Amino acid sequence: MSKDAYIHKVLPGEPGGPLVFAFHGTGGDENQLLGFARELVPGATVVSPRGDVSELGAARFFRRTGEGVYDMDDLIRATVKMAGFVKAHVKEAKPSAVYALGYSNGANILASVLFAAPEQFDATALMHPLIPFAPEINGSLSGRRVLITAGRRDPICPPELTSRLNAYLRDAGADVRLEWHEGGHEVRPNEIDAAKRFFATKEQGQ
Repeated sequence: MSKDAYIHKVLPGEPGGPLVFAFHGTGGDENQLLGFARELVPGATVVSPRGDVSELGAARFFRRTGEGVYDMDDLIRATVKMAGFVKAHVKEAKPSAVYALGYSNGANILASVLFAAPEQFDATALMHPLIPFAPEINGSLSGRRVLITAGRRDPICPPELTSRLNAYLRDAGADVRLEWHEGGHEVRPNEIDAAKRFFATKEQGQ
C-alpha cells in the first residue's frame, strides 16, 4: 500500500525519532489533530490522513448507515487500506517508536487497525471511541499500551461500550488506561493531560 493512499499532511520531526499518526473525527480533516499530536510528543514526526469517505460533505474513514451502525464491509476495506498506509510510512521513516491517536471516528479506525495488526503501534490513544461490535483481535496486544478517554454522559459513545472495549483490550494483553470525565462527546482538559502523561511515560521508557 502506498504512503500516498490518503490525502495527508506530514509535520517533520527529528530524524529517527518517534512517528505519530493522528486520525480526525467526523467532519474534521488532516489539520484537526496535527498540532495536538506534536504537542503530545514534541519532536516527533506527525502523519495525519484525511478520511476518504464523505457523509453529506463530512470526511470520515468508513461508512455508516446510522448513528453507531457501521457498514462493516466498508470498515474492513478502510482497515486494510489504513494498515497499509501506516506500514508504508513506518517503513520509510524507520522511527524509534510508532504512536497514534484518534478522536471519535478517528479513534474507531485506529482501534480497528489495532485489532487487525497489533504490532503496528507501540502506544495508542483512543479518544471517545465507539466500538459497537465484538472485535476479533489478530494476535496478542501484550506489551502494547492503550489510553481510552471518554465521557460518562456521552450520547454517541455509551459508557457501557467504553467499558466493554476496555475489557476486550485487557483480555488481549494490552496495558490499558481509562480516563473519564463527567461530560459528553467533547474533549476536556483532563483528557488532554492524561494523553500528555501517557505519551511522556512512553517516551521516558525508550
